[in-house]
Amino acid sequence: METKAQVLYDFTAEPGNNELSVQEGETVTITNPGIGGGWIEARNSRGVVGLVPEDYIVINQAQPFSSGGKAAPLDLSFFDSHMPTPASTAQVDVAQPESPVTPVIPVFSSTSTVETSNGNDPWAGFDNNASGGFSNNWAAQPEGTETGKSSNNAWQSGGHGHPQAYQGPGAEDDDWDEEWDDAKSSGGYAESEAGEGGAINRGGAHGSSMKIALNKFPGFSKSGPELYLLSKQTSKGNKLPVYRGEVGPVWAYPEVQLDCVVADPKKGSKMYGLKSYIEYQVMPTTTNRPVNHRYKHFDWLYERLLDKFGSAIPIPSLPDKQVTGRFEEEFIKMRMERLQGWMTRMCRHPVVSSSDVFQLFLTYRDEKDWKFGKRKAEKDENVGVMIFSTIEPEGLPDLDLVEVEQKCEQFSRFTKTMDDGVKDLLTIGNEHWKRCTGPLPKEYQRIGKAFQNLSSVFTSSGYEGEATLTDALTAAGKTYEEIAQMVAEQPKKDLHFLMETNNEYKGLLGCFPDTIGIHKAAVEKVKEADKLVATSKITNSDKVTMAKRASTMSYALQAEMNHFHSNRIYDYNRVMQQYLEQQVKFYETIAEKLRHAHSQFTTM
Repeated sequence: METKAQVLYDFTAEPGNNELSVQEGETVTITNPGIGGGWIEARNSRGVVGLVPEDYIVINQAQPFSSGGKAAPLDLSFFDSHMPTPASTAQVDVAQPESPVTPVIPVFSSTSTVETSNGNDPWAGFDNNASGGFSNNWAAQPEGTETGKSSNNAWQSGGHGHPQAYQGPGAEDDDWDEEWDDAKSSGGYAESEAGEGGAINRGGAHGSSMKIALNKFPGFSKSGPELYLLSKQTSKGNKLPVYRGEVGPVWAYPEVQLDCVVADPKKGSKMYGLKSYIEYQVMPTTTNRPVNHRYKHFDWLYERLLDKFGSAIPIPSLPDKQVTGRFEEEFIKMRMERLQGWMTRMCRHPVVSSSDVFQLFLTYRDEKDWKFGKRKAEKDENVGVMIFSTIEPEGLPDLDLVEVEQKCEQFSRFTKTMDDGVKDLLTIGNEHWKRCTGPLPKEYQRIGKAFQNLSSVFTSSGYEGEATLTDALTAAGKTYEEIAQMVAEQPKKDLHFLMETNNEYKGLLGCFPDTIGIHKAAVEKVKEADKLVATSKITNSDKVTMAKRASTMSYALQAEMNHFHSNRIYDYNRVMQQYLEQQVKFYETIAEKLRHAHSQFTTM
């Protein structure tokens, strides 16, 4: 029996990619639900068959294909029975030793939905293709958005959900290929939300909040900072030392700064050519040996870093996913530039860049090495607030609760104020960009045309002695037309880099309310310690431990803020120098052209 489905959203097929264009409200017939990779094959009323994102349709029984949003998850057993068994998973898995069940709970909040939108993002206005060809929202954070909670100002709340960038469901084929991963390898994620082990959809009406696995301790299993404050478990793995530097607590920096180059995008295909993708070459400076990654691999890395470090270190989102125009040259170039910016920022961070998962991403040797490292990363126990259990202040005294609270408030005020300043600059820059590419060049063109029209009028007089004047007027008119072209092209030469840097910082600053919120919540828990002791819920020894660990968390926050300030000073020095240098060249070129036009006229 054929299955009918209703289309939830408009979808425009990518030319030459075996996709089917559908419109919201249209009824289609599912011809093959076992395509995989987030796609199904469907036939429209005209008999045309093609691929449609499964998140874009809903079965007529009001059951969506993929879990997410507010709808109940569909039983996928019907589709699994039609799925071909991947070669890499056809063999029976060897039984693993029994281990305690790991609870899966939200990272920072008990809510389950992340609502995202571009909001009033001023930089979202810069689109080379209004129909969705490509978007210039580098790490765009929805303004006033928290996990499972909508607010006009995310900075006024202590929410614990990092804002995300993805604008809607089914934006890209982001399930792992069989050659990259074994099926259903979801690590710490709930299987229904992790797909085939790939990245989780972030945001949108059908999005799911990211979930991480937290350790289960005997007699104590809670979310939030108390999981760390009262943990009895000894931390495993590498320690993250914090030292006293010239500006205060600092992370341990490597002797040689890691960097990498994202380049050489190439189009590949899978499923016998039914689906295509773009693969990028990533070359780290430590090995000078390139590795290849698709966007979804970057997305996997982002999720792992957010799981592991998000409570202590703001991890900005990746550039947006894209449904249409993914193979257009301009979009590929823009995405590569933004992936480069994201990777450069991650390479600069001494904790992130030295982590096992980041090193795996940059230096894996072969498929076996990747799979082993991927499984290890997904089983990491030091995630969420437990990352603080690995931090060791070296030779730093314990801070009292008042000082810890003061540091939180100081950093919260600064990041909030900087966030406002960055958004203001983005708004003004976006308005200036529109003027430079719209009305301003037209004004120069009108002046140029007016000069040339006047020259034509003078020529019609037939007076023999005015040839020099009419030629000079014509040259002046053409000069203003050239200036009009220069004005229209100039934003790409100077304003582009300034806007990209500010948009990147907008995304980074959007993470701080949640990161700082973790610390504020820890302070409140420590304040409650006396009450907990009085009611025999904790001991005096536990109370002392909580205060000591809150001090450790504060040192981590201070080290992170010092890292942030150092990068901020470097980045804005660099981008402002670049902007002003291009502005100087721009106006010098205009001045030279005007001087040349001036010289054409005879001095009387």
